[in-house]
Amino acid sequence: MVSEATFLPTTPAELRQRGWDALDVILVSGDAYIDSPFSGIALIGRTLEAEGLRVGIIAQPDTESLDDIRRLGAPRLFWGISAGAVDSMVANYTAGGKPRRQDDFTPGGVNNRRPDRACIIYANLLRRAFKPCAPIVLGGIEASLRRIAHYDFWSHRVRRSILLDAMADILVYGMGERTIRALARHLRDNTPWQGLPGICHAAAEPPAEAVILPAYDEVANAAEAGDDDAGLASRRAFMRMTRDFMAHQEWRTARPLAQRHENRWLIQNPPAEPLQTEELDAVHALPFQREAHPYDAARGKITALDTIRFAITTHRGCYGECHFCAITAHQGRAVQSRSAASILDEARSLSRHPRFRGVISDVGGPTANMYGFACASMETRGPCPHRACLTPECCPNLRPDHAPLTGLLEEMRRLPGIRHVFVGSGIRHDLVMADEQHGPAYIGALAAHHVSGQLKLAPEHSEPHVLALMGKPGVESLLAFKRQFDAATRRSGRQQYLTYYLIAAHPGCTEADMCRLRDFALRHLGVLPRQVQVFTPTPSTLSTAMYCARLDPGTGEPLHVARGTRERERQKEIIVPKPPRQNRRK
Repeated sequence: MVSEATFLPTTPAELRQRGWDALDVILVSGDAYIDSPFSGIALIGRTLEAEGLRVGIIAQPDTESLDDIRRLGAPRLFWGISAGAVDSMVANYTAGGKPRRQDDFTPGGVNNRRPDRACIIYANLLRRAFKPCAPIVLGGIEASLRRIAHYDFWSHRVRRSILLDAMADILVYGMGERTIRALARHLRDNTPWQGLPGICHAAAEPPAEAVILPAYDEVANAAEAGDDDAGLASRRAFMRMTRDFMAHQEWRTARPLAQRHENRWLIQNPPAEPLQTEELDAVHALPFQREAHPYDAARGKITALDTIRFAITTHRGCYGECHFCAITAHQGRAVQSRSAASILDEARSLSRHPRFRGVISDVGGPTANMYGFACASMETRGPCPHRACLTPECCPNLRPDHAPLTGLLEEMRRLPGIRHVFVGSGIRHDLVMADEQHGPAYIGALAAHHVSGQLKLAPEHSEPHVLALMGKPGVESLLAFKRQFDAATRRSGRQQYLTYYLIAAHPGCTEADMCRLRDFALRHLGVLPRQVQVFTPTPSTLSTAMYCARLDPGTGEPLHVARGTRERERQKEIIVPKPPRQNRRK
């Protein structure tokens, strides 16, 4: 059994063991406390610990009582709140609005510990339990993507910034290690923090240099607005707000954003500079235990551990900028890679873990094959404002190079004690095909050594107009990749397959489009994929703005959007029919 002393403290007994009378920072999470670099709350906690601060964690506190949230006392500097690894509404409800029964980040797997709108509930809980209350800082994916006025699918309305709804003091957005260290120093020294990059706060007036977003009142009715002049104005304002928001995600070029909410202004400072290679290496060298804290482990099995315990993150960010994906708004469009030496050191460390059985389950990131190369102009000027990196085709300035990743995987395979190194993250097949020099060798290495039965691809659709609205490439690169991978698989003599992920009911997609997608899959892929998800509008993506405003973001023209639950499900059933009712009961 792992000693509690190797974790950040979460019980009064652990504070007594350390001889601490109080903590500097207490972090509250909607997930169980898993001490892993894949856990945002653990990353922030270990980062602050490395700064010499006393940090504790309260995971999944009981919201029906004040005793649980009070168990570690009050922090000297601030409370940090995260809903967990995913937005709490995504964690708690399906795309059809039905409650999810299971939660991989909750001990025992029963979804009964994470409240809806967890950031708001936890902030209210803290203010009830502590008077006066130390500053409340929101972070994590839920706070990051709800930081301005946003469409909320589960209530079908536009909500205010979560900072204001939670009545919190500060919101840290993005990958927050750099920002949270600086914020802790300012709060410790009682110096002004309002100008820090990577935060949102409320103010009486906007900064002079800020980009003024459409006010909350202008966009509040966008979800239900009609086609009359007032309705179209609200819908167009929401789309303009989203585009202005997305245009200021790059730390080198972004200006502050300001949005009026009644008599207050929501201020978003420009993003913090991403961690560079040496800094990423240092983060991943922190003393993570790769286990659940014994306090949580005693309450039941945490399924997520099976996926992340022996996985390795190689990079952050994504060149893809898919319109339905939140990675760009949270991690950024530029990719920052760790050094090969750091990744190999982590692999050696995993091999010494008492539970390790020789298998590294995943080596990757948001997209597995974006490691080790960068666009020279992006590194100096930031991403191009009017040119996507990968659509409609790979930008010639990006110059993908799979040689560093192929070499890294080969080195990992040779480490003592490691039998298999798998790529479990999805890959961008179009990036592989754009790398004419090193792409074939990467495919050969994948097929021979790094596929655990199935390799994940996410073409999402086949129809050009739907793919354009998704920000995805055409099918030509998919079919070319399939041909090369199938040939490499035959040469390897292994039995393995490509798994295709598809999206139904994306804005702009009709039932006729789904019929054409079904025909394409049968004719060209040779399978009818089972991995079909109904599009879920999550906050702060361009696809969600299309869903809310029912407008084409490029032309401003009306866009077909499947909104009703039955209409959305029918699109999925064209690919994955419902089983007969008697079988469903079984």
